[in-house]
Amino acid sequence: MELLSLNTATTKHWTLAEAVAGCVEAGISGIGLWRDRVAEAGLDRAARLVREAGLTVTSLCRGGFFTGPGSDADNRRAVDEAAALGADTLVLVCGGLPEGSRDLPAARRRVAAGIAALAPYAEAHGVKPAIEPLHPMFCADRAVVSTLGQALDLAEAAGHGTGVVVDTYHVWWDPELETQLARAGAAGLIHAFQVCDWLLPLPADALLGRGHVGDGSIDVPRIAGLVAEAGYGGWTEVEIFNQEIWDTPGAETLRTLTDRHRRHLARGARR
Repeated sequence: MELLSLNTATTKHWTLAEAVAGCVEAGISGIGLWRDRVAEAGLDRAARLVREAGLTVTSLCRGGFFTGPGSDADNRRAVDEAAALGADTLVLVCGGLPEGSRDLPAARRRVAAGIAALAPYAEAHGVKPAIEPLHPMFCADRAVVSTLGQALDLAEAAGHGTGVVVDTYHVWWDPELETQLARAGAAGLIHAFQVCDWLLPLPADALLGRGHVGDGSIDVPRIAGLVAEAGYGGWTEVEIFNQEIWDTPGAETLRTLTDRHRRHLARGARR
């Protein structure tokens, strides 16, 4: 399948071994790994599983959370894990407000400092930090970085190969999206492209309001076209958080996402 990658969050109830086998069976040649699945399998076994299956590790999720305690040591461990897995991209979810704080500017300064400190270590290990801006509704608890423009400012300031993740769920609403994608592409800073759709009504846990491409409000093919026009020629990683999809047999989920990729995102299918 043309540069299609399964992010293991999409098949939450599968073990890493099951996800790897599912990708092979479905003809999906990329896999985006979450650290919890890697930890369950053990780092050495996880690396062996993907290597022997011939899969490309398109990203490791996640580092970041720079506003919380112990983030420096954990992020260095994440870099080490990415290097061991052969993943050249480490996704950074930057963290929300510290507990009890309403000081958003201070939180953003902590994020900037944390990324700047991590970037040289990552570069020395052959890993590219990729800052993921999250939709503003997650600003308080998950990411004080809400726009692609903010993420690019941080990436440019940090240097050492730091770039950004473009996730359709988080950036589709941004009126500056076209301008910022062109900016990111011109600087070669798009390190990962993740897709899913925005479903209504939002569930009680807004994190789980994602769906298969084509089922929601996002013009995903248009964004994919803009990303391609910006010069990104890498993997399209499907990352879906949705309880109903998690409860669906994994093989069925992979059939759906490969079908949606062919219909909406494969070369020649984009509008």
